[in-house]
Amino acid sequence: MTLQVLLASASYFVAATLFLLGLQRMASPRTARSGIRWAGWGMLIATGATFLLPDLHNLGLIVTALVLGTVLAWVSGKKVAITDMPQMVALYNGMGGGSAAAIGAVELLKYSGLVAGASAVAGLHATDAGVPVVTLVLAVLGSAIGAVSLSGSVIAWAKLDGRLDRRVVFPGQQVFNLLVALAMVVLGVLAGTTLSTQWIIAFFVVALALGILMTLPIGGADMPVVISLYNAFTGLAVAFEGYVLGNEALIIAGMMVGAAGMLLTKLMAKAMNRPIHTVLFGSFGASGQAQAIEGSLKPIEAGDVAAMMAYAERVVIVPGYGMAVAQAQHKIWELTQKLVERGVKVKFAIHPVAGRMPGHMNVLLAEAGVPYDLIADMDDINPEFANTDVSLVIGANDVVNPVAKTDPASPIYGMPILDVVDSKNTIVIKRGKGTGFAGIENALFFADNTRMLYGDGAEMASALVSELKALDGGGH
Repeated sequence: MTLQVLLASASYFVAATLFLLGLQRMASPRTARSGIRWAGWGMLIATGATFLLPDLHNLGLIVTALVLGTVLAWVSGKKVAITDMPQMVALYNGMGGGSAAAIGAVELLKYSGLVAGASAVAGLHATDAGVPVVTLVLAVLGSAIGAVSLSGSVIAWAKLDGRLDRRVVFPGQQVFNLLVALAMVVLGVLAGTTLSTQWIIAFFVVALALGILMTLPIGGADMPVVISLYNAFTGLAVAFEGYVLGNEALIIAGMMVGAAGMLLTKLMAKAMNRPIHTVLFGSFGASGQAQAIEGSLKPIEAGDVAAMMAYAERVVIVPGYGMAVAQAQHKIWELTQKLVERGVKVKFAIHPVAGRMPGHMNVLLAEAGVPYDLIADMDDINPEFANTDVSLVIGANDVVNPVAKTDPASPIYGMPILDVVDSKNTIVIKRGKGTGFAGIENALFFADNTRMLYGDGAEMASALVSELKALDGGGH
């Protein structure tokens, strides 16, 4: 082993350690920022170590790709709005899967003779070409998973960005998808055993089509689970292709991403009371005639809400995607500070799938400077709603809808929710009378103890702050 190879292997070990420590630190909001930096340094070291490997070709193309990717990522990362972060995560995740699929494609085409055609002939069997069976199997598996993750993530991005209907369904869709999946398996076997270019191309086309078809019928309420699942797919694909290339950094990083993604997917599916297979192959919840919602929407003015909260003992704030759209997190934090100054006990209640991706609300609140000890998870806060004087819902919809517990025919039936309806008083800040991401009416809005404060989230939060100041005699 040469000094260069030894140094590269040592660098990969350091990078893997930084990946692991960074991932561990991401488990807590307090250390997540430093965890991302640690993992970033690990990736930088791993990338640099790759240039130490022997027989490295196309250095010009590699450097060009690195420069272009770095510049584009830096610019887009600086410009992207916090409301568009889920879309960016979906796209970047798809790029990871696409990269793994591209590695698999290059290796398979190399074996078929298109790249390293000196000894391989189109149609030659893998064993005759001297390709290890395990390597070939993992190349095909990684390519299939990466291609599905790429096209599926693009569809997820289109759904989140409002460019595509949230659910696209047609009769016999699941049977058709199953046939496409079987075709991908058959073509994968043919591509791996014959090393024929035509079978390889057909295999990739069908794998990409499967990712699209799998994601089209999935509803918006399931999208956080889908993003997490495709993230896990990308990790596995990278690990498999890392084995094909003999690259330890790719294997370790891919397995960690895959394992973390699978665990997160399982936790979110549990939080929604949804088996993962029903997310991918079934409709969300039950079907049938939904129960009629009784009651009426009762508006309220900002001054009355401010007085109600000012003289409350306990207040719980429930943020959702609408808060992100309105960029109201800073004003909500200012409102919280005013209430705390008056001796009101304030907490934030976070549903596991609030927003459009895991941790979306935590990121928003952290950006506004909300202390972590004021933020409570669903399981911890639910028993406290019965003793809460006022719950303020801003932008949240489906995650507080009580029909998830009361109506078996509801599309979200069975999904655990924040028990806001148990509060003594509930105030909902909402721009209009539209439905949530799942497209259904919210029974909470019609409850006897609920009042609607109509308007932009940031403007209404600002109005509440002004009204509280007025109650204090204009103080600050």
